[in-house]
Amino acid sequence: MVEVEGLEKIYQRGKVKVPALREVSFKIEAGEFVAIMGPSGSGKSTLMNLIGCLDRPTSGKVSLEGIVTQDLDDNQLAKIRNRKIGFVFQTFNLLPRSTALENVELPMIYAGVPRRQRREKAQKLLSSVGLAERAFHRPNELSGGEGQRVAIARALSNSPSIILADEPTGNLDSKSGEEILAIFQKLNKEGTTLILVTHDHSIAEYSQRIIQLKDGKVIT
Repeated sequence: MVEVEGLEKIYQRGKVKVPALREVSFKIEAGEFVAIMGPSGSGKSTLMNLIGCLDRPTSGKVSLEGIVTQDLDDNQLAKIRNRKIGFVFQTFNLLPRSTALENVELPMIYAGVPRRQRREKAQKLLSSVGLAERAFHRPNELSGGEGQRVAIARALSNSPSIILADEPTGNLDSKSGEEILAIFQKLNKEGTTLILVTHDHSIAEYSQRIIQLKDGKVIT
């Protein structure tokens, strides 16, 4: 599903080169639930951005389902992000003036899904995360846990091959966080490949395997 080989990312800060990732290599099989764990500054969010086609590496390569992503132009990368990858962020990234249902529909609009079809699917996805009765509420009318469940439903809207979750429980209380992680485990049991980025070992333990980063290198 995901193959990372000799991955390096160096940022230029004026005249100073700052290495964020150094010779990172690993594979993630289809259907795995993997946590990428490390302290702040270890390179884990940079790694997620590279896997998610949000950035390009300085050297090395990332392959998604056999497609080498750095060989693609910006339009091709955008198609991969929309069709193959679902993103869940710490801050939810919901459109504040749109309802939960409209937020879930958004990726399907970009994919050209007809209105009736995308509305039906969005309603089913909200039901699957326990939010059928909150479909017409806006983000400011939802709790943090409900907002993140809307974000998960949105991530699933185009039936992605993989879900990337960056500190998805970081803004939630412990009970809401446990509910979100239980949804991830359920999705994984149904066959979804999940990569969870976290600094918290208790969160990482929900996964099947942990990739530990330190100073931009894989240490375990």
